[in-house]
Formats: sequence, structure tokens, C-alpha cells
Amino acid sequence: MKHPILKRVAYLLIFLSLNISFSQEAVAENSDSDLKESLYKKYKNEVRSFDRKKFDNLFLDFFDKSAENKTTLSKEEFYTYTIKIAIYSEKLGLLYKDQKEEAQKAKQDWFDKDYSDYLNSKK
Repeated sequence: MKHPILKRVAYLLIFLSLNISFSQEAVAENSDSDLKESLYKKYKNEVRSFDRKKFDNLFLDFFDKSAENKTTLSKEEFYTYTIKIAIYSEKLGLLYKDQKEEAQKAKQDWFDKDYSDYLNSKK
């Protein structure tokens, strides 16, 4: 090791650059997380009162609108659909205790949907 100080500086620079890039991703993700959480709080009681028919209509409406090539859902519209579907999945886990694990996984899958992935699918 001819230059231990240079080695330490190199490690420090690598660490700082990785830290900065991860921080930038976290800020973008956090803004979506905040929106998702606010939508969850806003629609939680409403969606838990959905019957199966109302949920089916919501689900089909989401897939129809997201599949249309002429229209693009706004970020809030996209997350409103996905969060409502996540809430309904959660409701199913509360109603059917034997399917709680699957319902929680479905809830998390819908909660984890990302608007940028949706936009990329429209290209």
C-alpha cells in the first residue's frame, strides 16, 4: 500500500457518491410514499364498505383506463386506483382469516406499484 491516504480518499468519494445517488432516489420515492399514504387515509373507510360489484367495477375501470393508448392517467389518478385496490385486498384479509397472508401480499403488491413504471409501459 503505497498511498494509504489516497485509498481512504477514494473510499470516501465512492461512499459519498453512492450516498448522494441513493438519497436522490429516496426523495423521489418518498414523495410518492407521502401521496400513497394520504390516499390510503382518505379512502380507507370508503373502500372497506365496497361490495364485490363495486370493487369489480373499480378494478375493470383501472385496467381499461391504464390500457388505453390515447389517455394517460395522472399520478394521483393512478395511485388512487392502486391504493383503493390495495385497501380492498386488505379488507379481504380481514374478512377471510385463512387468506390473510395472501391478502397482505396482494395489498403490498398494489401499494408498491410505481407511477414511473406505468408511464414507461405507455411508451
